[in-house]
Amino acid sequence: MNEQDVRRQAAKSLSALFDTLYEGAFAVDLSGRVTWMNHKFKALIGWNGAEPVEGQPIEEVLPKSRMHRVLETGQADLLDLVPLGRHQLTVSRLPLHDDSGTLAGAMGVILYDRLHSLKPLVDRFQTLQEDLERARQDLARSRAAKYSLATFVGGAEGVRALKRRARQAADREAPVLITGETGVGKELLAHGIHAASGRAAKPMVRINVSAIPEGLLEGELFGAAPGAYTGADRKGREGKVKLADGGTLFLDEIGDMPLALQTKLLRVLQEQEIEPLGANRVIPVNVRVISATSRDLPAMVADGSFRADLFYRLNVLPLHAPALRDRLEDLPLLCDALLEGMAERDGGVPRSVTEEGLCRLADHDWPGNVRELRNVLEQAVAAAEDDHLGPEMFDALLPPPKRKRSAPVPPSAVGEEGRIRPLRDLLAETEAAAIRAALEATGGNRGQAAKALGISRSQFYEKLASMEGAEPPVRKAGQTQ
Repeated sequence: MNEQDVRRQAAKSLSALFDTLYEGAFAVDLSGRVTWMNHKFKALIGWNGAEPVEGQPIEEVLPKSRMHRVLETGQADLLDLVPLGRHQLTVSRLPLHDDSGTLAGAMGVILYDRLHSLKPLVDRFQTLQEDLERARQDLARSRAAKYSLATFVGGAEGVRALKRRARQAADREAPVLITGETGVGKELLAHGIHAASGRAAKPMVRINVSAIPEGLLEGELFGAAPGAYTGADRKGREGKVKLADGGTLFLDEIGDMPLALQTKLLRVLQEQEIEPLGANRVIPVNVRVISATSRDLPAMVADGSFRADLFYRLNVLPLHAPALRDRLEDLPLLCDALLEGMAERDGGVPRSVTEEGLCRLADHDWPGNVRELRNVLEQAVAAAEDDHLGPEMFDALLPPPKRKRSAPVPPSAVGEEGRIRPLRDLLAETEAAAIRAALEATGGNRGQAAKALGISRSQFYEKLASMEGAEPPVRKAGQTQ
């Protein structure tokens, strides 16, 4: 046989070999349309035969096909792993040339598991793919919002107004600044705003500015180029701002940010770009910034420890979370929610706080706010043998109350000159004394006083209005009603 006969015979033999050795084979022309496909391949991909596969673009037959790479480069892909349903297929892609050596198309063959020596490799690859997917899911869950606005418990007017403003802020893209004492739930509010926003499906990345040493904070926030400093990762690292790209960056305790870094953060807010530590290029980002602080930022601006321009950029949508002492009427709701959460975590039936126990809790000023309340309830539950937590459970956990309750003095039924006083006057005077005592016991909190007296808030206000000429109700310093 001459050379041409040998080539023709070799092609014929190889074609027969493909048909027996491989699980499937097909060929495409230069435009990427199928010119031939054997029956095994059609059966493998579930082609129903209702219409001819020949002439179809390969991407319509195999949506994840990479045959175009062979057509573009003319180079073979001798071994690749391609997912098909629950299987991982071992694939070879070969360029096809005409007699003149010009690229005429490409051929794809599926080895599947005929090559038993590759099976451990395929199994290992599939295991790594599954591990990678689980890691991605775990990472997505860790960066998702942990709370919603519904988990910010409270029925006080100040809390209802705060949640209304938070929902309005969620609908916008402007920066949010949450202020309030430590333990009032600023981070919970930030999570709730992100969860209610259009960025909820994207990451929410949190960084506590006060918890990171100043020398490491820049790299933590903005990332670092390879070899930016001694000990830096040779591959570089992404900062928290870049990790939050497309989502929300929550900066807790923003008042503790060093002045030198405040300028770089201002650039993120103004230009939506970052410059990693040691890099000579900027990276565009798309982040929504929510910040929180327990410090007095306007005072810091006045003394020069916080940039005024950064404060104005952060304070576009201000929210203030009230202290617990200013919403003591929420104590029953908060106790129920916290105790139910503990029971769900530890198993068992939720404990409850008695009315007397609530009064004892209301005597405390709660400098640590809801975080301190949680701690006190945790300790009380751990020590309690009963399902009901009374005042005695809290006496050992809280300092003595600063306010001493004065019992109302019952009015005398006998007036001047020995005359019997009208019952209406006696009842009105008794009510007034009881209301004053309740206000004194609750630090002037009208909602809590009404609850302690067992009447509705509207009834309480009516009785207050009828007390013209009586002593003004006792209030805490600085409290408004």
